[in-house]
Amino acid sequence: MHILVTNDDGITAQGLLALAQAARSIPDTKVSILAPDRNWSGGGHVKTLDRPLRVKETILADSIQAFASDGAPSDCVALALLGFFETKIDLVVSGINPLPNLGHDVTYSGTVTAAMEALIWDTPGIAFSLGSVENHLNIQDFTPAASIARRVIQSAIENGIPDGTLLNVNIPYLPEAQIKGFRITRQGLRVYRDRLDKRIDPRGRPYYWIGGDSPTGTPEAGTDVGALADGFVSITPIQLDLTMYTAIPTLGNWKF
Repeated sequence: MHILVTNDDGITAQGLLALAQAARSIPDTKVSILAPDRNWSGGGHVKTLDRPLRVKETILADSIQAFASDGAPSDCVALALLGFFETKIDLVVSGINPLPNLGHDVTYSGTVTAAMEALIWDTPGIAFSLGSVENHLNIQDFTPAASIARRVIQSAIENGIPDGTLLNVNIPYLPEAQIKGFRITRQGLRVYRDRLDKRIDPRGRPYYWIGGDSPTGTPEAGTDVGALADGFVSITPIQLDLTMYTAIPTLGNWKF
């Protein structure tokens, strides 16, 4: 089993190292690391087509060999699956993101869209995020999340992820003993409180900053938001087919 570890926070992120160490502890696995050379948080599903991609070898803590690309998270996955490594990648794991990716976050998240890129190339993908409310620049304890990630990866290897499915895993920021268990969930309602801040630069020209308060969510039972709020690990199966099938008959009656 050859596992690719990537992320959207960059090659030096704490969560990447924690996830790589967790994957390496699983018997009979080979782990390769290819991640962005900088932070791509919120970058979404990006593919670089207008310039070449560069990859540099680096060494992480514990003398782990890794590779850093100047591309986006999805570029890193594409590079790996299209032949950067000599042996075929069997599973892509992304994270561990320092903040949760819930509901509509999956379309913004480089963590999740890295797993989406794996799915495009018919390779299973799992995205891991930590349900922390701390500023992501602070030092965080990824030890419980890494242990949970190991359990999820091991189970995915043993059981197989259904075809056409990626797993979006959100882990409570709690000691492992306080995590109540696992729930299979659907995407919940993420509530964004963005606002547009218009300012004037020193030359008198306007510029804009999208800011606002951190997003919240509606903790409805059965959703990723609700599971995380209740202290459970949320595992949401996601597919790439975004078709609203129930709208097809209605649109079929339109006169064009």
